[in-house]
Amino acid sequence: MVDLISQYQNLKPEIDQAISEVCATATFINGPAVKSFTDNLSQYLDVQHVIGCANGTDALQIALMALGLKPGDEVIVPAFTYVATAEVIGLLNLTPVMVDVQADTFNTTIDLLEKALTDKTKAIVPVHLFGQSADMEAIMTFAKANNLFVVEDNAQAIGADYTFSNGKTAKTGTIGDIGTTSFFPSKNLGCYGDGGAIFTNNDELAKKIRMIANHGQKKKYYHSVIGCNSRLDSIQAAILDIKLKHLDLYSKARIAVADKYDEAFKNIAELKTPFRAKYSTHVFHQYTLIVQNGKRDELIEYLKTNDIPCGVYYPVPLYKQEAFSKYAEPGFELQTTEELCRSVISLPIHTEMKPEIQDYIISKVEKFFNVL
Repeated sequence: MVDLISQYQNLKPEIDQAISEVCATATFINGPAVKSFTDNLSQYLDVQHVIGCANGTDALQIALMALGLKPGDEVIVPAFTYVATAEVIGLLNLTPVMVDVQADTFNTTIDLLEKALTDKTKAIVPVHLFGQSADMEAIMTFAKANNLFVVEDNAQAIGADYTFSNGKTAKTGTIGDIGTTSFFPSKNLGCYGDGGAIFTNNDELAKKIRMIANHGQKKKYYHSVIGCNSRLDSIQAAILDIKLKHLDLYSKARIAVADKYDEAFKNIAELKTPFRAKYSTHVFHQYTLIVQNGKRDELIEYLKTNDIPCGVYYPVPLYKQEAFSKYAEPGFELQTTEELCRSVISLPIHTEMKPEIQDYIISKVEKFFNVL
């Protein structure tokens, strides 16, 4: 699904030197490499504060902790997403309220949010799924009208641009009160282990986030709140600083792969290719198709027999996971989420995709649908 080895080989001299410099100075925790990377990422995103942390799940948890929510407060999340988005809500004794998504963008919209709004609702966590932004202008208008916080889960869409109705653009993750991301190795901007970051333009929230991520202390050994220990280590920051310079090229490469898939599959009636919203660029963390003839699982087995990796993101709605059973009434279902869980499939897409490899994948998909 992702060729991390080739990506490393292409950057090997730079990466090896960056790692060596950290090792030579032994500044493994909160060293100069961390400041350099967070400063450069802040400039790239055009956001005032970037705070590194240990992983994307911690980023979400710390973001919610910084908002001062109380046990029982409701936080709206899409049901069609990775578990971490809702997991941290439950972990903090908040209540995840799961809503449906659009069948085309895979993201939630304000008409779906409105149905979930109660007097206990305090925040929304829109997820920019697979590399494309949710409609943030509408979501922010809705949130402001209802006095809600917005925490963007930007783990899959770093580098994507959102365009407002007035023509202004902003990077995903910088529009809400707080944005979060993951640097898991397979992400569009990935490190060589675990890593994450939190973004905000709010000075007071930035102070709280830094404090919470550092054991709740403003000054060493003086702890103002109960916090946690979540740091982006220097070696990972050094690697990310190198890769950040290539992020826009990585996005272009992924888009080129997606374009080629789109062209190849446009006349296959049983396949629905990824939708591209006018208000957002799509950086294609995943290239996700909808199989419309009920033969998604047959296609998976066929691809496997032809040595083609594929993925199903995600096979089970969050509300049907045992861990979240207490948050949903028996029989609760969201129509679009259910349909997507039965029909989506993601094909390999990455920055080092060789044309002959993609041609092979396309030929096998076409053969399965009797196009050839």
